[in-house]
Amino acid sequence: MNIRPALPPLGLALCLALGLYAGPAAAQAASANGAAAAVHELAGESVYHLQAGLVDQHGQPLQWADLRGRPQLVSMFYANCHLMCPLILENAKALQKQLPEAERGRLGVAMITLDPARDTPEAMAEVARSHRSPADWRYLVPANDDVRALASVLDVRYRFREDGSINHTSVLVLLDAEGRPLARSEVKGAAPDPAFLAQVRAALAAVD
Repeated sequence: MNIRPALPPLGLALCLALGLYAGPAAAQAASANGAAAAVHELAGESVYHLQAGLVDQHGQPLQWADLRGRPQLVSMFYANCHLMCPLILENAKALQKQLPEAERGRLGVAMITLDPARDTPEAMAEVARSHRSPADWRYLVPANDDVRALASVLDVRYRFREDGSINHTSVLVLLDAEGRPLARSEVKGAAPDPAFLAQVRAALAAVD
């Protein structure tokens, strides 16, 4: 699996996404309800500057920036995928199992669907059950209008095909506690890449 620095392309993507999805009117609205103050405290490269609403597999709504506070392992997938997406889930699960038990709970894991029209919270809950995902994993359904923005800041490319399948980047992205991209690992199988695992351990050590 290849790991490459995530900041340059993601930094550019973040600027583009914010330009499209968080204009002056959105910033004023956030200021009115107090959200802007928290956003302004984020580092410039944080993907959490993007304002996006999601719903988890339990039907609970949250904001993208709610993932802030601990390192996160993030990917994008869709439930009807039967080849690479299961490998993404198994790769992330195997990586987490290789962490010392005391560290596992300090790493958040968020799987975001590319297909919110079909991937309801109930469908995400079924994926979590069928793959025996840890209870604290989040399977997230974004609003239709936020999918492309999230894919942009995570540098995930995707394209719907005529048969309903989706060609997409199969990758795990490591974010630090403030949402700054630290590393990414291309998923080619169920076994995690040792160098990427080392990056995850380093990120967890940094928040001790």
